Amino acid sequence: MANLQRIALGKNGPQVSKLGLGCMRMSSTWGSATRDEAESVATIQAALDNGINFLNTGDFYGHGHNELLVGKAVKGRRDDAFISVKFGAIFHNGQWLGLDLRPIAIKNFINYSLVRLGVETIDLYQPCRLDNSVPVEDVIGTVADLIKEGKVRHLGVSEITAEQLRKANSVYPVSALEIGYSLADRQIEKDLLPTAKELGIAVVAFANTAEGLLTGEMKAPLPADSYLNHFSRFQGDNLVKNLEKVEVLKSIAAAKGLTPTQLAIAWVNAQGDHIMPLVSMSKRSRLPENIRAMEVQITSEEMNALNTAFAPGAIVGSTYLVR
Repeated sequence: MANLQRIALGKNGPQVSKLGLGCMRMSSTWGSATRDEAESVATIQAALDNGINFLNTGDFYGHGHNELLVGKAVKGRRDDAFISVKFGAIFHNGQWLGLDLRPIAIKNFINYSLVRLGVETIDLYQPCRLDNSVPVEDVIGTVADLIKEGKVRHLGVSEITAEQLRKANSVYPVSALEIGYSLADRQIEKDLLPTAKELGIAVVAFANTAEGLLTGEMKAPLPADSYLNHFSRFQGDNLVKNLEKVEVLKSIAAAKGLTPTQLAIAWVNAQGDHIMPLVSMSKRSRLPENIRAMEVQITSEEMNALNTAFAPGAIVGSTYLVR
């Protein structure tokens, strides 16, 4: 088993692995194909075997398929896994329709999630976003009620603003904030990250490679059928300029005997003891590479070079990440 560091989720919260496993890409999301199910289950179980106990899913990933998958993987070893579930997003025929954060809907969502996962309690339950369609007090208050009922252990939030985070935490203590964070997406450093640290809230950081931009494998132009073409970051001259920045990452990674992906994850990991890189994997073969990234030490000179090349705003164009 890998000797992975542990962090606390929130003040005096549960101890979880500092590396989390994102399970979303194991299911069909945004029109992608469903991965090999047996390999996905084996990947989750191998992650657990290697000390990665934080499993991240959502009730809308693959319209429930992802929760069923996680449920299969943790059957018989529930105590090994810390399960984080997002709710609230509504899809139809693969198309995003919006959010349903009404208390009556949340009370419906939770019961379906418990059945699909095959568990009695969800460890971390969180609205996938907050859009002001329902008062924050009602959304967070409903999850707090589910905690009192024993259906949920801890409250999380995802993709929100610093102001919303303060408000949510004033209703009920927030254990974790899930948010996109990478060398290419540093906008949360101004307000949101300092707020989370001040309040003692752990940060679960997804999209560490910025939708593949930081893997070092992307080339311009992208294939015509790539969904990334919808985002300005990956279009025309924007992508060309952004890939020039990635050359700095590739150069430093190569000098350290790392892949650009490993260095990108290591950078996120180095941003704080309360920050967890959440890495998506659907194959067991990816585990050693990502676990190794958690052992990487970045020198001050290397950190300065990365922070200079990827200063906030250096990457041109946007993605779906909250701004």
